[in-house]
Amino acid sequence: MQPLAERMRPRTLDDYVGQQHLVGPKAVLRKAIESGQIPSFILWGPPGVGKTTLAGIIAQTLQRPFFSLSAINSGVKDIRDTIDKAEKQQFFHRPNPILFIDEIHRFSKSQQDALLGAVEKGIITLIGATTENPSFEVISALLSRCQVYVLQPLDKEVLIGLVEKALATDEVLKTRTIELVETEALLQLSGGDARKLYNILELVAQAEPGEEVRITDELVKDKVQQNLALYDKGGEQHYDIASAFIKSIRGSDPNGAVYWLGRMVEGGEDVKFIARRMIIAAAEDIGLANPNALLMATTALQAVQAVGWPESRIILSQAAIYLATSPKSNSAYLAIKKAQDLVRETGDQPVPLHLRNAPTRLMKQLGYGDDYRYAHDFPGNFVEQEFLPETLSARKLYEPGKNPTEEKVRQQLRTNWKGKYGY
Repeated sequence: MQPLAERMRPRTLDDYVGQQHLVGPKAVLRKAIESGQIPSFILWGPPGVGKTTLAGIIAQTLQRPFFSLSAINSGVKDIRDTIDKAEKQQFFHRPNPILFIDEIHRFSKSQQDALLGAVEKGIITLIGATTENPSFEVISALLSRCQVYVLQPLDKEVLIGLVEKALATDEVLKTRTIELVETEALLQLSGGDARKLYNILELVAQAEPGEEVRITDELVKDKVQQNLALYDKGGEQHYDIASAFIKSIRGSDPNGAVYWLGRMVEGGEDVKFIARRMIIAAAEDIGLANPNALLMATTALQAVQAVGWPESRIILSQAAIYLATSPKSNSAYLAIKKAQDLVRETGDQPVPLHLRNAPTRLMKQLGYGDDYRYAHDFPGNFVEQEFLPETLSARKLYEPGKNPTEEKVRQQLRTNWKGKYGY
């Protein structure tokens, strides 16, 4: 049988609760739906407020072909295959198929680029769903072709109404005598997420024997604590909590970092997933401000693989606190980003002859390796020479961060390059 959340999913706009500023009478999105002409748009809001449900209702109301992808497990090939299928369903003046992409903020730039042409040509009408600010997570070219509609968290009255409706109308729950005595724990543990609210309600109802159930705060807390599956390792909460963990490290808050680490540990998260995320944070957010951070994170991954639970939680805690309290620099991240942008901008620049290898006689005759100066033959193991293609000479890609370690690096670069790169 389907889960309660799926059984209670609204099928029409009239059944849809909340978001009246979008779908209420004369609201902007409802008017567009009723006209039969909807733009490509992005639904931005917290988990469990009805983004996926609304997309499905729109497709059903307009009777359009509906394709759905999840950014968690879809690649560029999946996008292109889906667009091809959508294009084949375009006949005469038939409206465009709808392509719904859940968690569109997890798509890379190349994946979002793959959508752009289809949106521009009207092959599909795109509906994206995101829990993150699309201004930061969606490429500007795609964002400029989409409306953004903001979904609000569901308030207490709406959530209680959902519970009461489920108890009264659900084909399973209505066969039992279920009394809603207290609601504080239900609301607190669901965090405004309707899907999670239904999951908790179903869990509590199924866990209680007999035909009569009295839902109290104590009962809800007891049953939820016994069921760690509420931390969905394959769903939104998995990524949201991991995001909060990394952002706490980036923000230099060891308390936040350890709290979110505790949430993942209690939820049964994969220990290697946590350790790998810390390796990325060590390189991206701490970098050259404290090069030992990458060593610490890498060692933590090796250690937890050797030790296992429950002791690994101590290793992860030590590493997380170390990373959170380390000085921060994203200079290495910015440098490689600039380098990639420069390569895309300037194309395939030739390697200067003096930097080329000359393993054959012909290559030597052509001047490969000529005038190359071996740094270790000079005082201080440094000699000034050109290491970039001629047309890119003196382009600065690495900018030392403002921290004690990289300030020393900056001084060394000034001494060596005598102002060539503007250090």
